[in-house]
Amino acid sequence: MALDGIVISALAKECEKRMVGARIDKIHQPEKDELIIGLRAPGDALKLLICANPSFPRFHITNSQKENPEKPPMFCMLLRKHISGGKILYVRQEGFERIVRIGIESYDELGYLSEKHLIIEIMGKHSNIILTDKDDKILDSIIHVDLSVSSVRQVLPGLPYFAPPEQGKKNPLDATRDDIAFDLSHDDLPVWKQIMNAYQGISPLVAREAVYRGVGLGEIMGPEASHDDLEKITLNFFAIMEDMKEGAYNPCVISDKQTKKMLDFCAIDIAQYGSGANIEHYPSMSEAVESFYMKKASSESIRQKCGDLSKTVATNLDRCRKKLQLQGEILAKAAKRDKYKIYGDLITANIYQISQGMEEVRVINFYSENAEEVTIPLKTDITPAKNAQRYYQKYNKEKTAEAETLKQKKLNEIEIDYLESVQEAILKAETGAEVVQIRDELIEEGYLKNRGRLLKKKKKEQITPMHFVSDDGYDIYVGKNNKQNDYVTLKLSRSTDIWFHTKGIHGSHTIVKCDDAMQVPDRTYMQAARLAAYYSKGRSSESVPVDYTEVKNVKKPSGAKPGMVIYVSYNTLYVTPDEEEAQRLRL
Repeated sequence: MALDGIVISALAKECEKRMVGARIDKIHQPEKDELIIGLRAPGDALKLLICANPSFPRFHITNSQKENPEKPPMFCMLLRKHISGGKILYVRQEGFERIVRIGIESYDELGYLSEKHLIIEIMGKHSNIILTDKDDKILDSIIHVDLSVSSVRQVLPGLPYFAPPEQGKKNPLDATRDDIAFDLSHDDLPVWKQIMNAYQGISPLVAREAVYRGVGLGEIMGPEASHDDLEKITLNFFAIMEDMKEGAYNPCVISDKQTKKMLDFCAIDIAQYGSGANIEHYPSMSEAVESFYMKKASSESIRQKCGDLSKTVATNLDRCRKKLQLQGEILAKAAKRDKYKIYGDLITANIYQISQGMEEVRVINFYSENAEEVTIPLKTDITPAKNAQRYYQKYNKEKTAEAETLKQKKLNEIEIDYLESVQEAILKAETGAEVVQIRDELIEEGYLKNRGRLLKKKKKEQITPMHFVSDDGYDIYVGKNNKQNDYVTLKLSRSTDIWFHTKGIHGSHTIVKCDDAMQVPDRTYMQAARLAAYYSKGRSSESVPVDYTEVKNVKKPSGAKPGMVIYVSYNTLYVTPDEEEAQRLRL
């Protein structure tokens, strides 16, 4: 993503304009590598989000609300101690690098005003948030970097702060037209890469845009570029930098026209995608960045939180499937047990011609239609009668094994079905609360260790299923995990409501609230069925079968696992999931 020097410049100037003179009101650390700082200014209140997550490091003014941990992390407590109530003195970008320094004036332990610096380094996996005193001695950082991580630069409390090593690149804001022309050549490199290699803070997106504006192509090799091409590229790159000096930013987000997938964002207008992309402009860089990252960062954060849950479920599924394979082998072996009873009967019937010490006996199999001969292995150290008894015992053992294995196989299949439903719920999780519900469920079912979580006295858990309203005005509720499914079906619904679920496919319990199922329009039935299909494992399929019935026909067997129910007297609809409809109907 293009969180480059140009975007950082736009964000820093925007923050400086709104934040200088404001006082720090609240400091929260909702994630281990993320801060939200509340600020108060005359006639204005705003929040600054700072994130050092290697997947999406950023800083910008935000409107988002995030859940905070019950106990603030140590770095959050330290910031509250040093800069809570402090006044913002300045916000500035260091050179044209992806480093921002925020000057804060606050009272120290002795009651004297002192200056602190909050330094934000937006550098991919090396991103960090560092608090220093006025002499740039590190007070602490959100991520500690010791010798085991880097032998070049340590970031630890008590050490002096040094900026990351420079890469020998120039500040593009200081470059003249002649300087840029000198740095572009016919070398065997793409011209956009030559721009990146020469100047600080330039992303591939901006470098390609300068090339595209010059020659109509984003990709052109140095040897292929004429003198006139290089001159045009020079003029366009210089013009972009002149706009940056004047603060002429044009924040935008680029998305694919067909798939609607977010592609990129930038502080300048982007033309290189042509007609294949939608360019949406925003009044501020913060709004553009937040719009881009809102879905990406949220899904990535949820994915990370779900990591151990997914691993636990996958491990147990693998165990159950191996067990199912072994049970199949045992049953296949047990299915051949009748031959042991036949051997016992044949030995008993021909015992007069068998003597102890024989290794085998060949007799006529009177159970076979063709009465062919069969060879029966014998143990030489026991009598013929005991050989017959041995085969009867093997027969009974296999018979008992089959009966017990069938019981265990059924339980194993129920467990696999349950774990697959949890796996599907993990994929559908969109909020931290939903992840907590899944985690608590796995703890209650014994798949995760408690670690004291469920022993803590806590507020009554809020279970909030998804809420939709059909085009006919009927309320539709959809569960996203087993706890929500149980809540929707067993607590939220009434006996007259209509219940939907995909046939033979893991998915959400869906209900339409109504007093009389006969009065509900067909359109609402179809919309509820499409929602049940969309929030199931069959969301990418067509003609998904969805069963529906009144809630009074749905029962939860005693001792059944979360989300498991049985139902009777149902009908089936075949529908194709519709993502746009699901988004349109959701409240």
